[in-house]
Amino acid sequence: MPHTRVIEQLRENLQTAYRKSIDADAKLDELKKAGHGKFNTIFTHEEGFSTSSNRFRPYVQELADELDKMPTDAESLPAALEKFVRKLGVLLQTLQAFKEQTKE
Repeated sequence: MPHTRVIEQLRENLQTAYRKSIDADAKLDELKKAGHGKFNTIFTHEEGFSTSSNRFRPYVQELADELDKMPTDAESLPAALEKFVRKLGVLLQTLQAFKEQTKE
């Protein structure tokens, strides 16, 4: 099946996001202890996430759950992939921007 390779690649990207989210969440914890980082949520529903958190890992978990439930039929797969890739892209871009903004 041709979509199997795509799913594998998405899973690899999600693992990268997970590793980055661990570092970012640790940095957020440091900022909170220092009296910074007073916000309720990282992403909004407009960005496609149903999760609402002030840490990155819950968003990674939402994507992991979505990937596990990804449809395999040719009709539903393209729309599901598009939505997933958009959210994964926003997550990875935000993690990268956060890392660059919080370099010491």
